[in-house]
Amino acid sequence: MSIKNKIIEYIKENRISTTEVADALGKKGVLSGVQSMLNVVHRVGIIRTIFSANNSNYFVHEQIRDIEKGEVVIIYTHNCDDRAIIGDLVSKFVLLYKGASAIVVDGLVRDAARLKRENYAVWAKGVTPLGCFNERADPFPVHQENEIRRQVNGGIAICDDGGVVIIPNDHINPEMLLSLKKIEQQEDIWNFCLNTLKWDTKRIICDKEYLGDGADVPEILTRDIEVDE
Repeated sequence: MSIKNKIIEYIKENRISTTEVADALGKKGVLSGVQSMLNVVHRVGIIRTIFSANNSNYFVHEQIRDIEKGEVVIIYTHNCDDRAIIGDLVSKFVLLYKGASAIVVDGLVRDAARLKRENYAVWAKGVTPLGCFNERADPFPVHQENEIRRQVNGGIAICDDGGVVIIPNDHINPEMLLSLKKIEQQEDIWNFCLNTLKWDTKRIICDKEYLGDGADVPEILTRDIEVDE
């Protein structure tokens, strides 16, 4: 199994949150302003980047044809004002017929009532009834698109009720998997110190007294973590 698939499976099996992944990335990786259209949901998958620009979603309709099952589709926008990039029809095609894991729109969506009623796994910056035009327009700036594709396309996206976090391509390695496992270990230790030892949060989070000699923390919680490559 590739290291990418190991990371995805570990996140799925342990339902690692966007908060934990952002911490594992050094408090980075958040797609700013994007929120879930649903209440509680957790999705993770390989990223497929799609681009929309200049008040037109023509190229979105072209590019979604190539989506593969299980991917998280992220639609980046440029100069789309206050117009929705997609709505119910595109969401249904991408999620139900193409089998994508989730849709993330770095912009607005419409048909909000239907998206919620159908429980579609869609994340966006907001909603509006005003849609984009379905005609050709100037494309997304080429230099920006190329840079986004280099960093993000084929990376990993984690989506939950906290938002969306991206693990970029240059962080998909054994060190990333180790960081995720250490974050999980840290969460276990912090909860033990809070719930069982009744320590205050300064002792736990800031002072990390559980690392000191004589700390009453079970050895199993502080054992060294290894990653099979």
